[in-house]
Amino acid sequence: MQIFNRNIKKLSRIGNFRHGRGKIYKVILSVLTGAIASVVIAMYLSVRVVPATNTHTTSWIGNTFGGGSKWVQIQVSSMYVTPDGTIYTNSPWDEGDREVGIYKNGDVIGKADDTHGWGRLGGVAVTADKKYLYIAMQQSPSGSAKEDNPPEGTNWYCVRRYNLSGKPAPFPGGRGWDKSMLIVSTKTELTGLATTGDELYVSDPATNLVHVYNTETMQELRHFSVANPGQIAVDTLMNLWIIQNKNGNTPAKILHYSKQGNLLPKVINDVVKPTAIAVNNQGRLLVAENGPRQQILIYNITNKPVQVGTFGIKGGIYGGIPGEVKDLKFYGLSGVGTDAEGNIYIGIDGFNRSGVDLKKFSPSGALQWQLLGLEFVDNADVDATTDGVDVFTKHEHFVMDYTKPAGKQWTYKGYTLNAFKYPQDPRLHTSPDAPWFRNIKGKPFLFLTNMYEDNLQIYRFQKSTDGEIAIPSGMFVISTAEGKPLLSGNWPPNQPSSGEWIWRDSNGNGAFDRGEYDSSKDYPYLGGWWVDSKGDVWKTLRTQDGVGIRHYPLQGLDAKGNPIYTYKSIEKQKTPSIFTDIRRIEYYPATDTMYLSGFTKEHPAVGDDAGIVGSEIARFNNWSKGNTIPHWRIVIPYDTTGKREVQTAAMSVEGDYVFAVTVKTKEVYVYKTATGEQVQKLTPGPEVAGESGWVDIPYGIRAFRRSNGEYLVFVEEDDKGKVIMYQIPRRNTGVGSGGVGEWGKRGG
Repeated sequence: MQIFNRNIKKLSRIGNFRHGRGKIYKVILSVLTGAIASVVIAMYLSVRVVPATNTHTTSWIGNTFGGGSKWVQIQVSSMYVTPDGTIYTNSPWDEGDREVGIYKNGDVIGKADDTHGWGRLGGVAVTADKKYLYIAMQQSPSGSAKEDNPPEGTNWYCVRRYNLSGKPAPFPGGRGWDKSMLIVSTKTELTGLATTGDELYVSDPATNLVHVYNTETMQELRHFSVANPGQIAVDTLMNLWIIQNKNGNTPAKILHYSKQGNLLPKVINDVVKPTAIAVNNQGRLLVAENGPRQQILIYNITNKPVQVGTFGIKGGIYGGIPGEVKDLKFYGLSGVGTDAEGNIYIGIDGFNRSGVDLKKFSPSGALQWQLLGLEFVDNADVDATTDGVDVFTKHEHFVMDYTKPAGKQWTYKGYTLNAFKYPQDPRLHTSPDAPWFRNIKGKPFLFLTNMYEDNLQIYRFQKSTDGEIAIPSGMFVISTAEGKPLLSGNWPPNQPSSGEWIWRDSNGNGAFDRGEYDSSKDYPYLGGWWVDSKGDVWKTLRTQDGVGIRHYPLQGLDAKGNPIYTYKSIEKQKTPSIFTDIRRIEYYPATDTMYLSGFTKEHPAVGDDAGIVGSEIARFNNWSKGNTIPHWRIVIPYDTTGKREVQTAAMSVEGDYVFAVTVKTKEVYVYKTATGEQVQKLTPGPEVAGESGWVDIPYGIRAFRRSNGEYLVFVEEDDKGKVIMYQIPRRNTGVGSGGVGEWGKRGG
């Protein structure tokens, strides 16, 4: 959470955010784009421009809805449920601008307007009464002070008032461009909201106060002291229950106050990590316990609070088979509420904000509906041994049924992160994306890198002890240009004080222990990663010394099942002379074929967008024999104007094709692996409202050929919280069957 909040605060200072389908500014990638270049005749095959065709269908995974006006947001930091079962949610960020979502009866009803862009973010508290919706939000400096924006260096932490359909409801004395904001703090976010009668209660941890405002005038009536106040609930006697969040060594508590602010004797101090509270139709207090129990704790608060029940399986997602998704197995609880009928609503945000899972249960505990928004800055890859039935993203395992309609093929099977057993899991401390799933020596592994390609994470599976959980197994990390550690702070422990390093979990406990690092001082520059079918790791470096390829041959698996890589065994290989700036690498041992991309002398970069593929892709045969003469070279869409409107974000080689996807236009160009000829172009279909957000991660496309000849092409799509999946039937591929590649079906 700290990493996320730090990044959001950094981004919120970059002027106006893009709306809707746009992607967030990424500091290193900057803003990508360009124009399609011509192909040089002498050494290149002509690439004919092929229009988008209807020879593919568009599907998706990871979100209940396909897009347009309907998608489930990517975070739920808090939620409020009205007596009629309407759910209002709040979160600091949603790429598609549903920071504040409105849901009912298993459907998307709407969102609060104007929470995205122009320095505005959502927040972590929300409530409503019979007339208004109130959200905690942040307004950062943006635009002119005449438009009533905060001055440079100041953020407003506000309550913003809306009508119940999500339209701003201004009031006299309101701030911001539409006069609907109430500035409460300039220090830190507001952490709790509740109403009773005509009074609004606001938790302000910066001053250790709860402020009370009139809901019509939004004028402050009074305030009272509460140390580090958080979420608030109102009981049937109109008294308040307030979470006192943990502060240093002071544990969390739930305190009881009168509406006038008098501390009452009742207190709940047996909850490890309370994150949300609500009062049900029987007057009982429901507490979301986001510690190891992962349950809703139910208290009778008539007299001294007594726990009288729980809701959900003890241990949550880690009870029973760890990581296996079941209706009553919770993970990362962020919201709880009830309606007038006693139905129970659960908000799940995962760990390190790894996806939204909203659920409604009957009073007896039967699931009524579920809404999912699981993917953000992510892509998917398949377990080839199951012919694409098992699909993995960085946190999730899906089981596919390709006979079902678009968007209905996936079933959420497993959540692969165990925040309690493996608290040093890199996914809790970094922001990885885009998996490779590999079977190495008969064992399954998940590899992840990140947007900046500065590390490669390795996870193993051991179903007998950990079920669906991906166990931290290894990690490659580069150093800074000065040779200093790339990762600062307290994580990971015991890392070398200088240079780059490889960590391997030698004792199998998933922690970064002393003596588990191999270090080196090679070349600290960003570059592309690849894991081939044998488990060898490859890396490109943007060095200008002509030796820009690193090959880390797999040295076997250790006693705990971890892949072994060492700097001692590294092979440094020359960059083919056609490239002046090498970017991506994919090597296929079975055919000894290498695919490389980057910029060339003939087609140089305009500027330095570090995350893109480059201007050309080239195929090299007989790579292991030292051949660096390309079998073919093709020019791909890249920026030639400096306007950055068309650029290629990512590439993936599979079977008979090379697939390459552009950044802003989100078009997938399909080339023959045999000749480099372009044969098709894929664009989002009506199944996803013809839309997609920017593709701005280095491995934002991944392809797989099934045994029936069908191609699956997965593409990053964060704007509406999903992964797009194109399906190309065999009959429409336009070429012969070709040879069967590696991993049973894969290859180049």
